[in-house]
Amino acid sequence: MNPKVDFYFNKAKQWQDEIEKLRIMVLDCGLNEELKWGCPCYTSEGRNIVLIHTFKEYCALLFFKGALLNNEAGLLIQQTENVQVGRQIRFTDLRQIIDHEQLIKAYIAEAIQVEKLGLKVELKKTDEFEMVGEFKYKLDHIPALKEAFEALTPGRQRGYLLHFAQAKQAKTREARIEKYMPQIMAGKGWNE
Repeated sequence: MNPKVDFYFNKAKQWQDEIEKLRIMVLDCGLNEELKWGCPCYTSEGRNIVLIHTFKEYCALLFFKGALLNNEAGLLIQQTENVQVGRQIRFTDLRQIIDHEQLIKAYIAEAIQVEKLGLKVELKKTDEFEMVGEFKYKLDHIPALKEAFEALTPGRQRGYLLHFAQAKQAKTREARIEKYMPQIMAGKGWNE
């Protein structure tokens, strides 16, 4: 156990018993405990394997390359449709963790093996993401914007495409596009 991570477990008001049990289980698998993104992160040979995190309605183990794991048991969940690689196992009580202990440890062992083998997920290309009509119109009619957008890193491009597509109404999409045009022109991502 890494003392730098203790605060995470000590501050937990909800899910404390559950995350303590998960911590013991994960450490039993021979992983190193670190603090990353404010959460307990477990690594093997410097590579991220799994992370413990809590939410209002559940606590979870996040497998960084969960998309590559055998999910025959159906426990691994894709958080949103836009998450390409990570997968969670969610828990709402201690009994679920205890009942699935062997399966969870099997997932962890498989995740360690995935890292040792250097396996990678084939990511969706940026041009495979939806581009809302309002943004396409702007790109078609403002060459400097199109040039600036194409000069962005693929991750920044995807960030904008996802952010614009999340808006349900055309009015909201247009407002978002107008708001972020200066940032695109400056070569920055939508959340920078």
